[in-house]
Amino acid sequence: MAKIVKKSPIPLYGAAAVWLLWAVFLPMYALWHFALVAAASVLVWFGLKKLCPDKVLNLPDPEPQPEPEPEPAGQAPEDPIAAERARALSELRRLDDNIEDEKISAQIVHMEEVTGKIFDIVAQQPAKLPQIRRFLNYYLPTTLKLLNAYDRMGSAGVEGANIDGTMGRIDAMMDKVVQAFDKQLDALFADEALDISTDITVLEQMLAREGLGGMQMGQS
Repeated sequence: MAKIVKKSPIPLYGAAAVWLLWAVFLPMYALWHFALVAAASVLVWFGLKKLCPDKVLNLPDPEPQPEPEPEPAGQAPEDPIAAERARALSELRRLDDNIEDEKISAQIVHMEEVTGKIFDIVAQQPAKLPQIRRFLNYYLPTTLKLLNAYDRMGSAGVEGANIDGTMGRIDAMMDKVVQAFDKQLDALFADEALDISTDITVLEQMLAREGLGGMQMGQS
């Protein structure tokens, strides 16, 4: 049991009241007046202390909190990027299996390959994650939404202005979507391409200064 002492404020209030009443009704202009009121306040404080003693509260000890269970050995928290990669590729494979149009099916296969490479690059170089935010948050989910609509409408088994018109617009849009996926993958190599270009320029300049700029491979 934990014990907590709760002090009563009444003795303090009583001692303060002695000073207040003395100041109102009795003189306080000599030193001995202050001595008397101080003594009186002390007596009142001790008297009220006996009449209103401090309270001791017995509180139950807090229940011990269970320790968190350790994660099973070898099981790491799921990587959200890896989870999104698996979900997106699985959905693209399913759509490829469902959609019979050969052109769109081939485009889906290509986008699946490109998407996997994009995720692989970011997994190896997490600093590139901000470069694919728009791809993750808009291009990829919107593409999956369009393809799912194409799949549902194609499976309806009927023709109509709404179905045919929507499927036609999606079909016409897919070439641009594939290009957007390719550009996203290409953009991830921009820094590397710049570094290599710089290295090539420096190497050419050094070879030129050494008089080796015109040498052909295999010459000694």
